[in-house]
Amino acid sequence: MKLNYFTKRLSVVGRWIATTLFCLSAIAFVWQGAFFSNTAAMAAPAVNLIAAADAGSKVQEKASEDAGRTKDFIQDTADKVKRTANKNADRVDQATDDDGSFVERKAKTDAARIEKRADEDSARTQKAVDNTKNAIERTVDSIKDAFSN
Repeated sequence: MKLNYFTKRLSVVGRWIATTLFCLSAIAFVWQGAFFSNTAAMAAPAVNLIAAADAGSKVQEKASEDAGRTKDFIQDTADKVKRTANKNADRVDQATDDDGSFVERKAKTDAARIEKRADEDSARTQKAVDNTKNAIERTVDSIKDAFSN
């Protein structure tokens, strides 16, 4: 049987309602489970706030540590790109017998351009890492402030 326009729309609306109710009930069960699993949270909220502040500090430390590692990785990658560009330029230089040909000059300018782009990309990516780390730290501070008041 072929559905007409009205029944198709009614079917779509019904699916959306069913999906919404399912999601809301799942959220409600998860929400209730969080309170029932830790009844001490209702009896002594101050203990949890101290733990939350400690967790916030750990998150900030982890974010700083990971940002440092990421920046080191970015710098290492930029250095590898530069080394590869120089190695390729040296290979072209050796293959052309140091006669100052067009290919040799082109290889050297390409190597210089690649080094410049590697530095720019590295700096831009490290700045993005710093911005992300700062955003995480601000968010954690905001959450700490919200719970401390």
